[in-house]
Amino acid sequence: MLTVHDLKELMFQYTEPLIRLAYGYVKDIQMAEDIVQEVFIKFYHQNNYEERGELKAYLMQMTVNKSKDYLKSWAYRKVLLQNTLFPTAGKHSVDEFVKKDEKSIIGDAILELPLRQREVLLYFYFNEMTISEIARFLSIPESTVKTRISRGRELLKNKLKGIEWEALLNE
Repeated sequence: MLTVHDLKELMFQYTEPLIRLAYGYVKDIQMAEDIVQEVFIKFYHQNNYEERGELKAYLMQMTVNKSKDYLKSWAYRKVLLQNTLFPTAGKHSVDEFVKKDEKSIIGDAILELPLRQREVLLYFYFNEMTISEIARFLSIPESTVKTRISRGRELLKNKLKGIEWEALLNE
Protein backbone atom coordinates (compact mmCIF):
# COMPACT_ATOMS: atom_id res chain seq x y z
CA MET A 1 0.00 0.00 0.00
CA LEU A 2 1.28 3.43 -0.97
CA THR A 3 1.80 5.83 1.94
CA VAL A 4 1.40 9.60 1.84
CA HIS A 5 5.17 9.97 2.28
CA ASP A 6 5.77 7.71 -0.75
CA LEU A 7 3.28 9.75 -2.76
CA LYS A 8 5.06 13.00 -1.83
CA GLU A 9 8.36 11.55 -3.03
CA LEU A 10 6.78 10.42 -6.31
CA MET A 11 5.21 13.83 -6.82
CA PHE A 12 8.50 15.58 -6.12
CA GLN A 13 10.29 13.34 -8.61
CA TYR A 14 7.77 13.14 -11.47
CA THR A 15 5.53 16.22 -11.38
CA GLU A 16 7.58 18.41 -13.71
CA PRO A 17 8.06 15.88 -16.55
CA LEU A 18 4.41 14.82 -16.31
CA ILE A 19 3.23 18.43 -16.54
CA ARG A 20 5.44 18.95 -19.61
CA LEU A 21 3.97 15.79 -21.12
CA ALA A 22 0.37 16.81 -20.43
CA TYR A 23 1.06 20.33 -21.71
CA GLY A 24 2.28 18.85 -24.98
CA TYR A 25 -1.19 17.42 -25.46
CA VAL A 26 -3.57 20.01 -24.03
CA LYS A 27 -1.54 23.21 -24.64
CA ASP A 28 -2.82 24.79 -21.41
CA ILE A 29 -0.57 24.92 -18.34
CA GLN A 30 -3.39 25.05 -15.78
CA MET A 31 -5.16 22.08 -17.35
CA ALA A 32 -1.86 20.18 -17.56
CA GLU A 33 -1.35 20.75 -13.83
CA ASP A 34 -4.91 19.57 -13.14
CA ILE A 35 -4.38 16.44 -15.21
CA VAL A 36 -1.18 15.56 -13.36
CA GLN A 37 -2.91 16.15 -10.04
CA GLU A 38 -5.72 13.79 -11.10
CA VAL A 39 -3.14 11.20 -12.16
CA PHE A 40 -1.48 11.25 -8.73
CA ILE A 41 -4.86 11.07 -6.95
CA LYS A 42 -5.92 8.12 -9.09
CA PHE A 43 -2.58 6.40 -8.55
CA TYR A 44 -2.80 6.91 -4.77
CA HIS A 45 -6.30 5.43 -4.55
CA GLN A 46 -5.49 2.57 -6.88
CA ASN A 47 -5.23 -0.74 -5.01
CA ASN A 48 -4.33 -3.04 -7.86
CA TYR A 49 -1.03 -1.54 -9.06
CA GLU A 50 1.71 -4.12 -9.45
CA GLU A 51 5.30 -3.01 -10.09
CA ARG A 52 5.97 -4.79 -13.39
CA GLY A 53 8.12 -2.20 -15.05
CA GLU A 54 9.26 1.35 -14.64
CA LEU A 55 6.93 3.48 -12.52
CA LYS A 56 7.71 6.59 -14.58
CA ALA A 57 6.44 4.91 -17.74
CA TYR A 58 3.26 3.87 -15.93
CA LEU A 59 2.61 7.42 -14.69
CA MET A 60 3.40 8.81 -18.15
CA GLN A 61 0.89 6.45 -19.73
CA MET A 62 -1.74 7.49 -17.17
CA THR A 63 -1.00 11.14 -18.00
CA VAL A 64 -1.25 10.54 -21.75
CA ASN A 65 -4.57 8.72 -21.31
CA LYS A 66 -5.97 11.46 -19.05
CA SER A 67 -4.80 14.14 -21.53
CA LYS A 68 -6.43 12.37 -24.45
CA ASP A 69 -9.63 11.96 -22.42
CA TYR A 70 -9.62 15.70 -21.79
CA LEU A 71 -9.14 16.45 -25.50
CA LYS A 72 -12.26 14.34 -26.22
CA SER A 73 -14.32 15.96 -23.45
CA TRP A 74 -17.09 18.51 -23.78
CA ALA A 75 -15.20 20.88 -21.46
CA TYR A 76 -12.32 21.11 -23.94
CA ARG A 77 -14.61 21.68 -26.92
CA LYS A 78 -16.49 24.33 -24.95
CA VAL A 79 -13.23 26.20 -24.20
CA LEU A 80 -12.23 26.01 -27.88
CA LEU A 81 -15.60 27.39 -28.90
CA GLN A 82 -15.37 30.23 -26.37
CA ASN A 83 -11.86 31.12 -27.53
CA THR A 84 -13.06 31.15 -31.15
CA LEU A 85 -16.10 33.31 -30.44
CA PHE A 86 -14.47 35.61 -27.86
CA PRO A 87 -10.73 35.87 -28.52
CA THR A 88 -8.81 37.47 -25.68
CA ALA A 89 -6.96 40.63 -26.56
CA GLY A 90 -3.32 40.79 -25.52
CA LYS A 91 -3.09 37.05 -25.00
CA HIS A 92 0.59 36.99 -25.93
CA SER A 93 2.70 39.43 -24.00
CA VAL A 94 5.96 40.72 -25.40
CA ASP A 95 8.93 39.20 -23.60
CA GLU A 96 11.77 41.46 -22.59
CA PHE A 97 14.47 38.88 -23.23
CA VAL A 98 15.17 37.83 -26.80
CA LYS A 99 16.29 34.35 -25.76
CA LYS A 100 13.05 33.65 -23.95
CA ASP A 101 11.13 34.95 -26.95
CA GLU A 102 13.02 32.69 -29.33
CA LYS A 103 12.42 29.66 -27.11
CA SER A 104 8.73 30.47 -27.05
CA ILE A 105 8.72 30.66 -30.87
CA ILE A 106 10.20 27.15 -30.99
CA GLY A 107 7.76 25.91 -28.35
CA ASP A 108 4.79 27.34 -30.23
CA ALA A 109 6.02 25.78 -33.47
CA ILE A 110 6.27 22.38 -31.76
CA LEU A 111 2.75 22.74 -30.36
CA GLU A 112 1.40 23.50 -33.83
CA LEU A 113 2.70 20.19 -35.19
CA PRO A 114 0.29 17.30 -35.74
CA LEU A 115 -0.08 15.11 -32.64
CA ARG A 116 1.90 12.16 -34.05
CA GLN A 117 5.00 14.23 -34.78
CA ARG A 118 4.58 16.44 -31.71
CA GLU A 119 4.41 13.59 -29.21
CA VAL A 120 7.53 11.77 -30.46
CA LEU A 121 9.53 15.02 -30.54
CA LEU A 122 8.43 15.83 -26.99
CA TYR A 123 9.37 12.35 -25.78
CA PHE A 124 12.68 12.39 -27.66
CA TYR A 125 13.92 15.91 -26.86
CA PHE A 126 12.13 17.02 -23.69
CA ASN A 127 11.71 13.69 -21.86
CA GLU A 128 15.03 12.41 -23.26
CA MET A 129 13.61 8.99 -24.14
CA THR A 130 15.40 6.75 -26.64
CA ILE A 131 13.76 5.65 -29.86
CA SER A 132 13.27 2.14 -28.52
CA GLU A 133 11.68 3.49 -25.30
CA ILE A 134 9.30 5.65 -27.33
CA ALA A 135 8.41 2.69 -29.54
CA ARG A 136 7.62 0.52 -26.52
CA PHE A 137 5.71 3.32 -24.83
CA LEU A 138 3.54 4.09 -27.87
CA SER A 139 3.34 0.42 -28.98
CA ILE A 140 4.61 1.20 -32.47
CA PRO A 141 7.66 -0.03 -34.42
CA GLU A 142 10.99 1.79 -33.99
CA SER A 143 11.02 2.63 -37.71
CA THR A 144 7.71 4.46 -37.26
CA VAL A 145 9.21 6.49 -34.41
CA LYS A 146 12.23 7.38 -36.56
CA THR A 147 9.95 8.41 -39.43
CA ARG A 148 7.78 10.57 -37.17
CA ILE A 149 10.85 12.27 -35.67
CA SER A 150 12.24 12.92 -39.13
CA ARG A 151 8.94 14.32 -40.42
CA GLY A 152 8.51 16.39 -37.27
CA ARG A 153 11.98 17.90 -37.69
CA GLU A 154 11.22 18.69 -41.33
CA LEU A 155 7.90 20.34 -40.42
CA LEU A 156 9.66 22.36 -37.70
CA LYS A 157 12.39 23.39 -40.11
CA ASN A 158 9.76 24.67 -42.55
CA LYS A 159 7.81 26.48 -39.81
CA LEU A 160 10.94 28.18 -38.45
CA LYS A 161 12.44 29.08 -41.84
CA GLY A 162 13.05 32.79 -42.33
CA ILE A 163 13.22 33.67 -38.63
CA GLU A 164 16.28 35.65 -37.60
CA TRP A 165 17.80 34.09 -34.49
CA GLU A 166 19.81 36.39 -32.25
CA ALA A 167 20.44 34.55 -29.00
CA LEU A 168 19.98 30.83 -29.55
CA LEU A 169 22.49 30.63 -32.40
CA ASN A 170 25.20 31.96 -30.10
CA GLU A 171 24.75 29.32 -27.37
